Amino acid sequence: MGLFISLIAVLVLVGIGLVGGGQASLQPLFGIYIPYAALSIFLIGFVLKVLGWAKVPVPFRIPTTGGQMKSDIEGIAHQKFDNPDTGGQVIVRMLLEVFLFRSLLRNTKAELREGPRLVYSTDIWLWLAGLAFHWSFLTIVVRHMRFFFAQVPMFIQQIEALDGFLEVFAPLLYITDAVILAAITYLFIRRVIIPQVKYISLPADYFPLFLIMGIVTTGVLMRYVTRIHIVEIKELAMSLVALKPVVPEGIGAIFFAHLFLVCSLIIYFPFSKLMHMGGVFMSPTRNLSNNNRRQHYANPWNYDVKVHGYAEYEDEFREKMKEVGLPLEKE
Repeated sequence: MGLFISLIAVLVLVGIGLVGGGQASLQPLFGIYIPYAALSIFLIGFVLKVLGWAKVPVPFRIPTTGGQMKSDIEGIAHQKFDNPDTGGQVIVRMLLEVFLFRSLLRNTKAELREGPRLVYSTDIWLWLAGLAFHWSFLTIVVRHMRFFFAQVPMFIQQIEALDGFLEVFAPLLYITDAVILAAITYLFIRRVIIPQVKYISLPADYFPLFLIMGIVTTGVLMRYVTRIHIVEIKELAMSLVALKPVVPEGIGAIFFAHLFLVCSLIIYFPFSKLMHMGGVFMSPTRNLSNNNRRQHYANPWNYDVKVHGYAEYEDEFREKMKEVGLPLEKE
């Protein structure tokens, strides 16, 4: 049910973008006001979410450990990045997590084998698909930054050249376009054919998947199937950056559908599971070193609290309790 609700919701968004983008009178709404509103909601929502996490008290160190901690006993090897002991080791661990999804390689699949015995193993295809999807998405976002610069920076040109180094088809085929389509298709198929994953999947899992799929599909259609006017799109992007927005004529409805889906994703982002992008840096299970055995941590919130025990409670209300017939521990 969640799958169909999410699919219908994204199809409705695509229809709204196509219809609105096809009306000249509505193009300023879809090309100017909605993007500005989406960016504002994203920035405010993102900051408030991170500040909310930052205010949560963490009186104890609770890092997730995946190996031997540092020991004073000679001969016991310390797994520095699975069980970090210093701030430097934590930084390396975080870098491995952010850029390589290292924890996703650990015990992500369970199988019941002969014996019977339960065996945990790495789901290598899930890790590869997740890595491919996120890196392709980042590359595509960086490539799109060229629309917001009058003079395209050199590093963006280099990324574009590397992304299209195969030099096949016309227009040039970008590797990330094919990779992200393959990765997101795998992630979707995995979610619907594996019973355990399907059982725990909610609309909140399907909706961003379909939304990103819609963004990628409309983007691919614009580049390889339906020709659009790049010059006018860059003019719109530059005017938005300069805070002097203007919507040129002849851009095409499919672009506004693509832009509307992007704005929908940006608005949805701070209120969804996609906030793991910021949450990974705020997680005490990841950003703390594990040196509890060598250093004592006093709970700063463990102040003296005045208590009112049952004995005192009974002394205070003894006569009233007698009147209503309640049992007393002492007469």
